[in-house]
Amino acid sequence: MRVRVLGAAAGGGFPQWNCNCANCSGLRRGTLRATSRTQSSIAIASTAERWLLCNASPDVHRQMAATPALAPREGVRDSRIAAVLLVDGQIDHATGLLLLREQSSPLEVWCTDAVHEDLTTDLPILNVLERYCGVRRQRIGTDSVAFRVPALPGIVVRALPVAGKPGPYSRHRESPRVGDNIGLMFKDERSGRQLLYAPGLAEVSAQIEAALAECDCVLVDGTFWTDDELVSAGISGKRARDMGHLPQSGPGGMLEVLGRLDPRTRRILIHINNTNPILNEDSAERAELDARAIEVAFDGMEIEV
Repeated sequence: MRVRVLGAAAGGGFPQWNCNCANCSGLRRGTLRATSRTQSSIAIASTAERWLLCNASPDVHRQMAATPALAPREGVRDSRIAAVLLVDGQIDHATGLLLLREQSSPLEVWCTDAVHEDLTTDLPILNVLERYCGVRRQRIGTDSVAFRVPALPGIVVRALPVAGKPGPYSRHRESPRVGDNIGLMFKDERSGRQLLYAPGLAEVSAQIEAALAECDCVLVDGTFWTDDELVSAGISGKRARDMGHLPQSGPGGMLEVLGRLDPRTRRILIHINNTNPILNEDSAERAELDARAIEVAFDGMEIEV
């Protein structure tokens, strides 16, 4: 199973176009040792022929242009993208679907009922896409039962409901439903190796804790270092947990969770907000991750599971 990180940043990317925080301004001035990142998405393949996108970010065209394996190969029009699987309906994970409208056949989109409702009502992306290439929606249940995606032969997928909220545009923002957010487990049937992809985690349930322990590689929520990160930066009055993200530091934080895993488990943070000090490669927070053998995802990162 091959994984390519197309984008490793949270919504807005890094640097964010209108942000003058220490990270964004430092990167622009060249005074910060850091790497720019586009908005969160990964691609997975089990063969050399077709890829599954997990989320379609607004940066999808840039991400594809930077990924030779996704370039068209046959005929006048061709796509290496066989399907898109959404972990939620957030703007930074779903609006890239509109940029795939030139598909020559209906786009195969996997999502839960909750996400499908949001993307056909309050943010009707799927309705718009129907007027272009068309949509072949595939339902993801919230019962954690294993299923298969034709684009990934030899791979079994499980969707795990995770705590969180739908996008701020959703009428269900303050009354979350099961299926608003999911984590994804991918198991290679031949090797038995497993990957967990969960870019949004408001908390770690017993089910998610068990899934983390089962996997050989985990790509998990790295949005904020502290719960009050945006408050301290003077950007927002909202805390990380208010926005559906478990911070890395502090009691019960992501570092504590990852510290309970087998040392052989590869641990990678993704969906990193532009304010997070771990983006600064010279920061004390980045040094702490290095000491704990926790990686920070970057655009173009290649992972073999």
